[in-house]
Amino acid sequence: MILPEAFLQSLADVPGFDRASFVECHQSNAPVTSVRLNPDKQISLQESWQTKEVPWCSEGRYLATRPSFTQDPFLHGGGYYVQEASSMFIWHILSQLFKRTDLLQILDACAAPGGKSTLVASYFQEALLIANEVIKSRAGILVENLVKWGSPNTVVTNNDPTHFKQLPGFFDLMLVDAPCSGSGLFRKDPASLDEWSEEAVMLCSRRQQRILADVLPALKEGGILLYATCSYSAEEDEAISKWLMEEMQMEAVPILVPEAWGIVAADIPGAFRFFPNRLAGEGFYISVLRKQQAVQEEYYRENALLQPNKNSAQLFREKFHLSENTSLFLQGNLVRSIPSVHWKAVQQLAAALYIKKAGVELGEEKGKDIIPSHEWAMQYGLKEGWPVIHLNLSEALAYLGRQPLLLEAANGWNLVNYEGCILGWVKIIQHRLNNYYPTHWRILKIGG
Repeated sequence: MILPEAFLQSLADVPGFDRASFVECHQSNAPVTSVRLNPDKQISLQESWQTKEVPWCSEGRYLATRPSFTQDPFLHGGGYYVQEASSMFIWHILSQLFKRTDLLQILDACAAPGGKSTLVASYFQEALLIANEVIKSRAGILVENLVKWGSPNTVVTNNDPTHFKQLPGFFDLMLVDAPCSGSGLFRKDPASLDEWSEEAVMLCSRRQQRILADVLPALKEGGILLYATCSYSAEEDEAISKWLMEEMQMEAVPILVPEAWGIVAADIPGAFRFFPNRLAGEGFYISVLRKQQAVQEEYYRENALLQPNKNSAQLFREKFHLSENTSLFLQGNLVRSIPSVHWKAVQQLAAALYIKKAGVELGEEKGKDIIPSHEWAMQYGLKEGWPVIHLNLSEALAYLGRQPLLLEAANGWNLVNYEGCILGWVKIIQHRLNNYYPTHWRILKIGG
């Protein structure tokens, strides 16, 4: 891999940049492979993967080699997420600033495909996470990954950053992993080398400022902003952090980081750089800032979401063993649930934003029966009252590929389980098995 000379020269004054080892690392070393476990789905990674813990994230694991993830049912069941190790540093930042039980409202403003959203959803046990993606096709991938992850406290929106101005001071914590020139991922995506230019860097810098200016009104006074990129360029990193402090009334928040981790402290408190020649991870920048500016208006409209009638609500509560602290609402003919502590916030979001997914889809009422949803099957936690079929590896892959299956089970709806990880539903009617794994998520090629 030959790095552009203009790119290397542009990094000469960047904190922590060592040209010789940086170039050598890009020429001779392959990117490391890492995954982050889902703490709410107790799975065991394969011993052959030879894992080692990521120092700054208790759920992160390095793998000795890159396996065929598509052929592992645990990936499809939300048991882990394949994520670049450097970006898992957000877990360490959260652990310094928040308790896991803090009841917050959080925005991941540029969320697709969902790595950082699933991390935030796992760290916080009670908080409401709004994961937004402006590009429609990428919003669909975000929904898929959050459904598989199984957190009940998530909302996925498909909105332009300007729309969040309708929610002044709504969020306690905001993550903006902004679109960037992508130089931090050159080792993973060598083709992106051809797209890098100094003009592209400046274009990205201006776009990052626009996104931040649009979403920051929705951050409360005293709220925390995590600003991140996968770029090495100072124009997209420190320059943006300084602009936020000088023009947007933000202050830097110091974070303690062990020197042994190899993370470079930028020349701004609470800002850090990751270099692949210094640690096991790709290029990454993150800055932690607190909003000092007062919010002028904190009035939110509410959209009164439709709710199922009393009999229907009772049927769903009994069928899915829901507590009284769960609120139900309708999306078309589908019944969804959200913890009641977030009910008012979801109605406020519905009045301001286009919501693709809120809470967990339970299913649809058909006469006296319920067609259960794949979304509820993927939600973590006990599945009381539903029969479970245990699959071996070949059966699990056949299920995920929607291939023919012969399984002995009782008539009706059955959950399918692979080594403790729920994969979805089948329905058996007089020895005929109907596979309800979502068609558009199926494995297209099994084996190899």
